[in-house]
Amino acid sequence: MMQLVLKFAACTRAAGLRVSTSEVLDCLDQMQYANPTDEEEFKILLRSNFVKSRREQAKFDHLYHLFFHEMQTDLDVKSESMARHLEEILDFLQENMGQDQESQAIMDLMAGNPMGYLELLQQMQTDEDSGPRIKGSNLGQLAKRLQIMLGFNDVRGLIAQFLESRTPSPGVTETIDYQIRQQLREYFDERLATAQEMLTKEPRPDNASMKKSTSPEKHLAQLGDKPFVSLSRKEVEEMRDIIDHLVAKLKDTIGRRYARKTSGVLDIKKTIRVASKYQGVPVELIFKSKPPRKGKVVTLCDVSGSVWAAARFMLNLLYSVSERFTGVRSFVFINSLIEVSDIFEKHEINQAIEEVLRSDRIPFEARTDYGATFRHFKREYMDILNKKTTLIIIGDGRSNYSNPEADILDQMRDKCRRVIWLNPEHEVFWYSGDSEMRTYERYCHEFRQVQNLNQLMEFIKDLVL
Repeated sequence: MMQLVLKFAACTRAAGLRVSTSEVLDCLDQMQYANPTDEEEFKILLRSNFVKSRREQAKFDHLYHLFFHEMQTDLDVKSESMARHLEEILDFLQENMGQDQESQAIMDLMAGNPMGYLELLQQMQTDEDSGPRIKGSNLGQLAKRLQIMLGFNDVRGLIAQFLESRTPSPGVTETIDYQIRQQLREYFDERLATAQEMLTKEPRPDNASMKKSTSPEKHLAQLGDKPFVSLSRKEVEEMRDIIDHLVAKLKDTIGRRYARKTSGVLDIKKTIRVASKYQGVPVELIFKSKPPRKGKVVTLCDVSGSVWAAARFMLNLLYSVSERFTGVRSFVFINSLIEVSDIFEKHEINQAIEEVLRSDRIPFEARTDYGATFRHFKREYMDILNKKTTLIIIGDGRSNYSNPEADILDQMRDKCRRVIWLNPEHEVFWYSGDSEMRTYERYCHEFRQVQNLNQLMEFIKDLVL
């Protein structure tokens, strides 16, 4: 049983689950209190030790079924020669298959050991810089998938060749009974079908706890409901004055709410000290001050086309209440990241926005590429994220059919307290055309539509209160 659990732990690690040595040891120690013949009890024991969040449960269930059911080598046969013929086929494959990583992983899977194949799939999903790549595409990953599928065809051909050579006929000395040949063919067909399903249908993380915004409070009638992209130049100027008024009102609300919450636990020492003035009677209670809980905000703003109309107001509001956070770092992008935090630190907010618009560092003529942006962030800025960081992404998720690099967004989520995506497009268009919102929403804690000031103001209010 110990070897079985250790092999399963190795497979879960190969598939990307973070299972530590101490968790494996805890699992083995707890085995003495469980009935290993009760599968449900056994599965719960493994899951409680190896799964750290709800998002990992689907992958764990998939791996459990693969390892303990689909990869079982016990064959329902009446003849003991079945195992011998199986070994002969595996030896034949080993002699005739290539020595590359893909071929060896497929070979191991045929033999009932999925670890190498799981490592191959995980590497293909996470190593965005490996293999040939055309800039802005996912052809490198597709080429690797094609190479693996060609390996499946090679295995099928070699198995058919071996079984054909063992068909009873004049001059053939080593033969295999028809029934056993059929069982062997079915056995390998099932393994190849499992491998192909794993290659083409990778289970996605469970994100049922993701929050989607509801109808916002009407902070402002008429102009507050008008989409940012429809605002005229005059209305944009009016909007700036309105935002100043709303921000002042919000700061007042923050101040009053914080004043009610600053009282911490009772300070016994100070209360007793003050009570000495009243002959030891605690007439006046002294409470400890509770420091404000502040976090850090990192924003990634798509500045292409209509998205910038919403992003500029988002940055305006965010920096207006920036004292509520320990730090705000802002990046704009089209197909690569450019940090603009220093511009907002040096200039007044509205002037800073105009400076960003006039910046010659931003390639406004380029095609939007979220995948390239995430790769840039991972390469140079991933260390700025921690468990006190709220990551806010402002964009429509339209990436011109380039590689979305959703796995990098998943890595960013793992390092953050929250990932919030603000989309200025109407929700009915989120899953159409070149939009990757269906892909990205699985890796966010919250999704919001921010088409107008009322929706944006509601988000800022929820963020700071």
